[in-house]
Amino acid sequence: MLSTLMNFLRACLWPSSDRHVHSSSDIAGRQDGLLWYKDLGQHLNGEFSMAVVQANFLPEDQSQIESGCLSMQDSGPHGTFVGIYDGHGGPETSRFINDHLFHHLKRFTYELKSMSVDVIRKAFQATEEGFLSIVTKQWPTKPQIAAVGSCCLIAVICDGTLYIANLGDSRAVLGRLVKATEEVRAIQLSTEHNASIESVRQELHSQHPDDSHIVLLKHGVWRVKGLIQISRSIGDFYLKRAEFNKPPLYAKYRLREPFRRPILSSEPSISVHELRPDDQFLIFASDGLWEHLSNQEAVDIVQNHPHIGSARRLVKAALQEAAKKREMRYSDLKKIERGIRRHFHDDITVVVLFLDSNLVSRASSIKGPTLSLRGGGIKLTAKV
Repeated sequence: MLSTLMNFLRACLWPSSDRHVHSSSDIAGRQDGLLWYKDLGQHLNGEFSMAVVQANFLPEDQSQIESGCLSMQDSGPHGTFVGIYDGHGGPETSRFINDHLFHHLKRFTYELKSMSVDVIRKAFQATEEGFLSIVTKQWPTKPQIAAVGSCCLIAVICDGTLYIANLGDSRAVLGRLVKATEEVRAIQLSTEHNASIESVRQELHSQHPDDSHIVLLKHGVWRVKGLIQISRSIGDFYLKRAEFNKPPLYAKYRLREPFRRPILSSEPSISVHELRPDDQFLIFASDGLWEHLSNQEAVDIVQNHPHIGSARRLVKAALQEAAKKREMRYSDLKKIERGIRRHFHDDITVVVLFLDSNLVSRASSIKGPTLSLRGGGIKLTAKV
């Protein structure tokens, strides 16, 4: 009875272009082997779809959607927050970001009285400093934590404005309707920090002019100091602070000579976009998706199918490509266990946000259902 009433209220207050109604059993998503998915849900600015497939023995991808108040004070502003955290070296950093970054963002929004680029930058800095304190405390007994880090991609929709902030090589792509052709064009919104990109290598050389080995080509892959592909991250303090690049850290992570300035950065690239009525949807994903699909391929998959199951459909398309590259069947790939699966593809996290232009224009000033959901269904609260 109560669930029926809740669905009725949501349908009235938050009209959906597809009018899909889900049972309460799907409220925290569903599990299918190593795949977790939430096929369709509601955020303040429209609908969303979310999916995560695990490849590592311990999942290093973490993610979240928060929709509702973006401040410590319930009066607002209101909007939608998406976070994609692709960990490496272990899950500790991505889990820490999932637990702390959004809280910091709400705190600084409250202190500075509005959402802004400065709020986002401060939230990243506080998250980095918080994880540094963890590394400092655990270093004597768990030195390997200094070599754990995470990419960090976030998006905030507030007052009709989209903020994108990124460290590493996760990616945000917009699907925008081109009215002249009725096609939906893919527009990449995030700036990536991966040594495979020539401009990133040039940036590293300009920042470290005295180090001819700042980037090295190893086995056909460009890596910073021959160790890591990304040039910006949360964590990875073994390449940011010389005191963590020494014994008892494993020898394979230690540089031959001490460094005087941080090699990696935690400064995010931040961009601001005014959303337009022809902006249809946003795709946020860890690089595990983009290894197998181009921006336009991903946008076409979302555009050419119903909203429901969009994220799961993207994950499946990526896995099918991964299987094809290894000359195996998709059905056989699905049977491979976690850990071993990492030899075939990475953890993949996808969030698709559909944009309702009517809701985008008024969502910051209204109080609707509050959503808090993590990839894997770890946490969900829904209130009207």
